[in-house]
Amino acid sequence: MHPLEERIGYKFRNSLLLAEALTHPSLGHETQQRHFDNQRLEFLGDAILQVVITEYLFAHFADQPEGQLTKLRSRLVSREALKEHAAALDLGHFLLLGRGEEASGGRSRTSTLADAFEALIGAIYLDGGLEKTRKFILAQARENLERLAEEPVDINPKGQLQELLQSISPQSPVYELVSESGPEHNKTFVVQGVWEGMVLGQGSGRSKKQAETAAAVQALELKKWQKKRGRKTPASKPKRTVKPRLR
Repeated sequence: MHPLEERIGYKFRNSLLLAEALTHPSLGHETQQRHFDNQRLEFLGDAILQVVITEYLFAHFADQPEGQLTKLRSRLVSREALKEHAAALDLGHFLLLGRGEEASGGRSRTSTLADAFEALIGAIYLDGGLEKTRKFILAQARENLERLAEEPVDINPKGQLQELLQSISPQSPVYELVSESGPEHNKTFVVQGVWEGMVLGQGSGRSKKQAETAAAVQALELKKWQKKRGRKTPASKPKRTVKPRLR
């Protein structure tokens, strides 16, 4: 069994589909030989990914209008999100690249990893059908889907924290890596948010981005900057109540 098959929990009946999904176009360009690559599978995988995520959101967020569902889907299928899924599987390690692409950092490039992840989806679909592909996609996106269920659609903890702090001081918060642990394909990162030398909060996640978001959430809960400054964050002015005239 291919090491990647062990990581994704799926055994290909047609091993050539897996090889095709892992073959970057740079390999054929460099050798000047006709060689299959993962571009066609990427095209297919992108469509399958859109369908599965759309179907999930439609079923689990019944109270959200079309515009909000579109925002959620965009977040879940973004290049950065797909790169995180690929990195969690250490997909870059298994790619077949041309020497030039590898020398220029192709194994960790966002576009390369995102494309390979979509190609892998396409390969699983052709090899095992929609149900097995759906199971794979939802397993990889599980943490992101759970976080969406817990947070309002438009919440942006890092942006909200920065906006609050910049109403007090021009200095923005920074996020420092405290530790990382676990195997390459399943790392846990711990990050702390720091502002004017003070640790505001700490969080962990499968990626640095997720850990930073968790740190910002804790910072918003603790509000340590209020104690340091001895003042409260400026709040919005209350709305005036207009009493109706009596006739």
